[in-house]
This record gives sequence, C-alpha cells and structure tokens, in this order.
Amino acid sequence: MKDDIKILEVLEYLPKHISAMIMKLPEKVLTDMEEIRLRLTKPICLSGSGAEIFIAGQDGSYLVNEDDLKCALQLICNYSMYSVEEELRNGFITINGGHRVGLCGRTVIDNGKVKTLKDISYMNFRVAKQIIGASDKIVGHLIRSPDSIYNTLIISPPQCGKTTLLRDLVRTLSDGRKDMLFKGMKISLVDERSEIAACSMGIPKNDVGIRTDVLDGCPKAEGIIMMIRSMSPDIVATDEIGRTEDADAITAAVNAGVNVITTIHGSNITDFIKKQDLNRIQKGVFERYVVLSRRNGAGTLEAVLDGKYDVLFEMRG
Repeated sequence: MKDDIKILEVLEYLPKHISAMIMKLPEKVLTDMEEIRLRLTKPICLSGSGAEIFIAGQDGSYLVNEDDLKCALQLICNYSMYSVEEELRNGFITINGGHRVGLCGRTVIDNGKVKTLKDISYMNFRVAKQIIGASDKIVGHLIRSPDSIYNTLIISPPQCGKTTLLRDLVRTLSDGRKDMLFKGMKISLVDERSEIAACSMGIPKNDVGIRTDVLDGCPKAEGIIMMIRSMSPDIVATDEIGRTEDADAITAAVNAGVNVITTIHGSNITDFIKKQDLNRIQKGVFERYVVLSRRNGAGTLEAVLDGKYDVLFEMRG
C-alpha cells in the first residue's frame, strides 16, 4: 500500500490486532475510508464512498470486545481520562491529525446536564482528509474584489464535506489566487474542535494558508471576539455554528467590518431558515450560501445562492 498518512494516523489509536485486520484490506478501500466503527459484540464496520464493509478476522467470528474499546479509549486520551473530560461531555474527542472520534455509552447527568460518559460501548473514528482544490468550483462566486469576499455560509448534512470545503477555502483565500486577481487576505481561524487546521503543539498539520492565524480548541463565540480584538483579521472563519452565542459573535464580526465564512448543519436553505436560534443573522449578514449533499458522493455541490436566496449556480441532473 502507498503511504496514506491520514489513515495511518487513525490506525495508531486502535488496538494493534484491529489495525492489522484493517491494513489487509485493498488499497482502494483504505484510500476511500471515511469511518471506522467499533460496536461492542459486533463486527468492525468500515464505510466510505457510500459503501459499508464488515470485517471479523480470518475465520469470520471476531467481534469487538470490552478490552478493544478500553484499549482504544486509553490510546485516544493518552492514558489520561481527566485530560479529555470536557470532550467526553460533548460525545467526541479530536485526535492528532484533526480526526474526530465519536463515543456512545451511558451518560452521567448532573443538574440536568451531561457530566461525562461511562461504559463506552460504541466508537466512530471519522477520517479527516485535506483535499487541495476542493473549493475551486465555488471560490469565484465568493470573491467580491481583489481584497474582499462575500460573507459566506456553507450548508450541509453531516459527512458531506463541509469541513473539507471550509479548510480549502481558508487556504485559497489566505494564499490568494493570481488567476482571479485576488491578493489574499488575513484570516483568523477559530478551530474549536481542532479539525480544520489539525494543530499539534500550535503548528497546523493541514495547509490553511500563509496569512492564516489559528486559535485552536477555543469555543467559537469567544474565539471570534478574541480574534477580532487581537489579530485584526480581514476574514474570520469557523465551523458548525448553531448556538445563539455563535450568531451574536458572527453579527459582531460583520458589524466590525470583518468578513465571515462558516458552516452549519442542514439539508438545504429551508433548513437554515427554520433554525430559530439563528434567525437574527438571516437578514443582511450572509451574502452567499453554498449547499452541499452526498448525491454524487461526499462534497457534491448542489447550489450557490446570493443573500436573497437567488440561485447563482445549481447542479443539474
């Protein structure tokens, strides 16, 4: 197999015998892999490119056991459960390389809120991949002038490539595009889940551009305000807004004359309009909407709309 750095990063967090079983799969399966799921007493499940594969060892009888899950959890948290206490509350942990590990089990509730997870019985390793050029189809719709862009919201269901698209947009807008006479802009990237830049010891492992400053592991709302005050950005970029505080911070950035690029979960523009917590930023803030799907695979570009929801680009067929 050719060196696939991303999948090798993920396999480091799995028990060695499970990694060995996965490494025996065909190269194309490994290259296309998007998720690795461990479910207690079930076969290992891999998914990618719209297909699923269940593996259970050579004799077909291997099922994930408690020791497998305990070993994986120890590797994920570097043998310190205390260090990932906050992440456990949110149901996922981001590992080296920007890959996200989702966890399920029994919740511990304190004053009506999730305090932590116990008896973890399910894990989902989501493989993060940087795709250089992922934004090429849309970047021309987002550039307003040689030194300005339209405030942009990427709308996408889970696993449809919104973070991959955002990452490449940040890289492109930071570096500039000579062919579009775009100079490049200072970007403040608020990377709450360490998935976009995939920082390690403060150094991004993904290419996010030469004019990009990264605030790693900081909640979006607080991070946006911090970056505006400290880094004088032209653009603030962040992923997966959803709270009222996020909407307030986005509005504050625009009112301060800073452009914004961000993403939100949703199937289409109607889904966005229905999100009550974000109603306050629907009018006059976003000037471009990018809608993604999995219709022809992850990252399918369905449409680009302007601030009045008029279609600038729409996929046919």
